[in-house]
Amino acid sequence: MLVSTCKYGIPIRTTLDNSTTVQYAGLLHQLTMKARSTVRDIDPQNDLTFLRIRSKKHEIMVAPDKEYLLIVIQNPSE
Repeated sequence: MLVSTCKYGIPIRTTLDNSTTVQYAGLLHQLTMKARSTVRDIDPQNDLTFLRIRSKKHEIMVAPDKEYLLIVIQNPSE
């Protein structure tokens, strides 16, 4: 499953249904911004380049860029 958002977390392209897309995009945008802020608090010269979250049901990978956020959601057992 793939979701692409603009830098504000608004979905641009997706392979999910609309409500699921909006939910993932909004929550992961917030999480990514907090993770980016944490990385910069630790080292102001550094930046978040990739975020990976793994649970029993899903593996979520987020690749933030200046203008976009690429989100990939997959089943970790596959």
